[in-house]
Amino acid sequence: MLELDDVHVVHKARSGGLFTRDRVYALTGADLTVAAGETVGIVGESGCGKSTLAKVLVGLQRPTSGTVTYRGKDLWSLKESERRALIGSSVGMVFQDPSTALNRRLPVRQVLRDPLNVHRRGTPAQRDARVRELIDLVGLPSSAAEALPGQLSGGQRQRVAVARALALEPELVVADEPTSALDVSVRAQILNLLLDLKERLGLALVFVSHDIQTVRRMSDRVVTMYLGRIVEQTPAHAVPHNARHPYTRALFSATPGLISPINPIPLVGAVPSATRPPSGCPFRTRCWRADDACAAEMPAARTDDDHLFHCHHPVAAGATDLELIQERP
Repeated sequence: MLELDDVHVVHKARSGGLFTRDRVYALTGADLTVAAGETVGIVGESGCGKSTLAKVLVGLQRPTSGTVTYRGKDLWSLKESERRALIGSSVGMVFQDPSTALNRRLPVRQVLRDPLNVHRRGTPAQRDARVRELIDLVGLPSSAAEALPGQLSGGQRQRVAVARALALEPELVVADEPTSALDVSVRAQILNLLLDLKERLGLALVFVSHDIQTVRRMSDRVVTMYLGRIVEQTPAHAVPHNARHPYTRALFSATPGLISPINPIPLVGAVPSATRPPSGCPFRTRCWRADDACAAEMPAARTDDDHLFHCHHPVAAGATDLELIQERP
């Protein structure tokens, strides 16, 4: 359905001085496909490029180079009106904070009607009926239609945001940290709502989150990002113990579980700057397996069954966290 091929996003920032600009390498060499009906989870530390990737997927961020293809059409070779019509009607997005994603001056009824008006879907009566259907679909009372976003709870506002993303019956929904701004008590409700709607409507879902265990539970495939690069793509059932990239193993090892105790794999040093990324593999400055080959060049993509990873010295499938901890000098 959607494909990214060698996508780069480079921003210019005024951090180098008054008259110079640093380059921020927000996304580097991203290759990703999303199939119809698939759920892809994207994980990584803050600043690794997850939100930039999400914006590229929905056409909000133009790549510096590379191609984004939706249903066989190169998005950025289309006219703006054609791109808006294609992506606007086929892809929905749920943003991180519903309090800023919704226009606080408009009632919920108008918030949900706007996409229908912009894309001229149906008659006015059909649009009103679709608004009522959307409110019911996400489990809100009919009285919510006349409320302003500020009169709703955080969980209710996010339900409105989900309803807006579904207004035009998209094939793909991209959810960028959809629960991070919510209370713990309502996060599970929103996640269950997304899963339920995905199954009922046959949606493809790209789910960006810091909550690694949630991503693993919700996804068919887990994509790990580090410093703007996709370093591994793993079937969800295979993480963490069959993941092959050292960073994926370290990331999952530090995630608390309710049943088994954690054995976090220690990483030494801070994440490098996105303005001056290291040569070769971006993870080499914190990796206990790194050597001269890692500094010389970025590892090419390697595949093992359904895994795809970029690593010169991958972890053996099935290795325990304790074994990897003992590898460290």
